[in-house]
Amino acid sequence: MSASLVLSDTGASFAAWESAFRKAAPEVVLVRDEPERDLRGIRYCMTWKPLPGVYARMPDLEALFVLGAGVERFVGDATIPLQVQIVKMAEPGLTQAMEHYVLWQVLELHRGFRALATAQREVRWIDQTYPAPWDRKVGVMGLGTLGDAVARKLQGFGFATRGWSRSAKAIEGVTVFAGGEKIADFLDGLEILVCLLPLTPETRGILNADLFWHLAPGAGLINVGRGAQLNEADLLSALDSGQLSGASLDVFHTEPLPAPHPFWRHPKILVTPHLASDVDPESSALAIRQQIERAEAGQALEHVADRKRGY
Repeated sequence: MSASLVLSDTGASFAAWESAFRKAAPEVVLVRDEPERDLRGIRYCMTWKPLPGVYARMPDLEALFVLGAGVERFVGDATIPLQVQIVKMAEPGLTQAMEHYVLWQVLELHRGFRALATAQREVRWIDQTYPAPWDRKVGVMGLGTLGDAVARKLQGFGFATRGWSRSAKAIEGVTVFAGGEKIADFLDGLEILVCLLPLTPETRGILNADLFWHLAPGAGLINVGRGAQLNEADLLSALDSGQLSGASLDVFHTEPLPAPHPFWRHPKILVTPHLASDVDPESSALAIRQQIERAEAGQALEHVADRKRGY
């Protein structure tokens, strides 16, 4: 197999990606995207963000590999021809990084590490108790590639794990709920909620006062989905009232998060700068090579976004 792949606006240097492909996918020839370059005949492209004006220079484009799990910026882009398949990245580095981030935050909320950090700053020796993990109800909203992996990881660490998705899924050891009519049952009494939903019209603003009310008093929230899914005013109210005891936020309406934003200084909020999970160039190169091999063999690509659903 030999194929050319346009590399455009990935957020990393061309040399870094070229090195990764040389090691993991030497059959794939990288082509640097430049304004005057003739891109006719090239069937594959990978990028981190939408590319206004570029698709018109690639009349033979068949697949667009997005270097991330979120594709909402692409599925609504009318400049991408309908025959082009938008492919979500699914590679071990991206998945494992998300597992580690969520596990870190779940353990932090489960063991009350923020209270311990505050006590240390105040030079106070405190007593602290916490339940066994199997008595801690943790829920994952969104069971795509990342959500499925996160739910399995939490279950493997002994947490009483639930999952919710739009369509029915089966995950060993995880109690799974599906469909809008089951979301209240999923949320009921949850002590830690992890949001890994894609951003769609239905999920925009879904993390709001009504949802927080269904959780156990003093629950914790971890948002690694999209910033637009969170009603910021409702979160602040829920934290100040005690309905929520803490929030770990990696995604925001505006990024970078503006310096005056109250999230930066709220004692119950941990802010991380959209770093929960990122692609590994080498394992991404291998994943893309495998996808191109499928395409060249006439097989269907995996992890193709559904433009109607928005993810």
